[in-house]
Amino acid sequence: MADEGAEQRRLGLDDAALAVLPTVYAPGSFAGRTVLISGGAGGIGRATAWLLGRLGATIVLTGRGEEKLAGAVAVMRAADLAVTGYAADIRDPDSVVALHDRIGSELGGIDILVNSAGGQFPQAAIDFSVKGWNAVVNTNLNGTWYMMQEAARRWRDADRPGSIVSIVVVTQQGLHGVAHTIAARSGVIGLSRALAVEWAPLKIRVNCVAPGVIETPGWKVYDPAAVKTYSRSNPMMRTASSWEVAEACAYLAGPAAAFVTGEVLHVAGGSQLWGETWTIERPAYFDGPRDADETGGGDS
Repeated sequence: MADEGAEQRRLGLDDAALAVLPTVYAPGSFAGRTVLISGGAGGIGRATAWLLGRLGATIVLTGRGEEKLAGAVAVMRAADLAVTGYAADIRDPDSVVALHDRIGSELGGIDILVNSAGGQFPQAAIDFSVKGWNAVVNTNLNGTWYMMQEAARRWRDADRPGSIVSIVVVTQQGLHGVAHTIAARSGVIGLSRALAVEWAPLKIRVNCVAPGVIETPGWKVYDPAAVKTYSRSNPMMRTASSWEVAEACAYLAGPAAAFVTGEVLHVAGGSQLWGETWTIERPAYFDGPRDADETGGGDS
């Protein structure tokens, strides 16, 4: 459960930092590319927008909150980035079609899609409500699919290559208390691997980035006591920034990864191999050996 002061805690990188952080990519390396980023006004999506915009791309941000989008667009335009924001609900297929119609009419379509929209809340799976489960799955899986399918249809019809990068999570090791997003993001990973094959003839690449413990404003929903343990949840014994994820997105989205498709790139400090992250209270069950009676090793 989040503490009452969570809203006041400052988490993640601000725009001033995102505007000047160094990058390994050459200036202009995304010039001439139009990039659509869902969830682009916050966290990882915002960092990716700053990076690709600074590298010369035309950026289209989308999300449900018009005010939040307008704020992100304004600050990026003030830094001379080519950025536009269009409100859309990715959970609604008609809204996704309308979004792509508008982009096609005003900007001539996109070259790259980054699916960064999504979210989850920490809760023991046994207590999920139907509404809570559906809210996470509809956004993180269904919404991602609607965006991918619509982009691919337009690339096919225009005989135009495309690149898709979807933000997921570390699904196979050590992330607990968010089973709904594990299910949804696992679906995105499986879907991406299938589409990488089906859409290869269309010259569409499909990849995923799986962040580990990345400090973003989204951490405000987690118990501060849990957050304090995150730096020791992976072999590298640290947390990471949204900028590190953005640079991974730039690699997979751009020409450096022209021969890469169907992959999941972990930006997780090795947490896919070792460690655990509990977003809810860690059960005492996992704290060392149990009594013989509990393990079935007592006398019969």
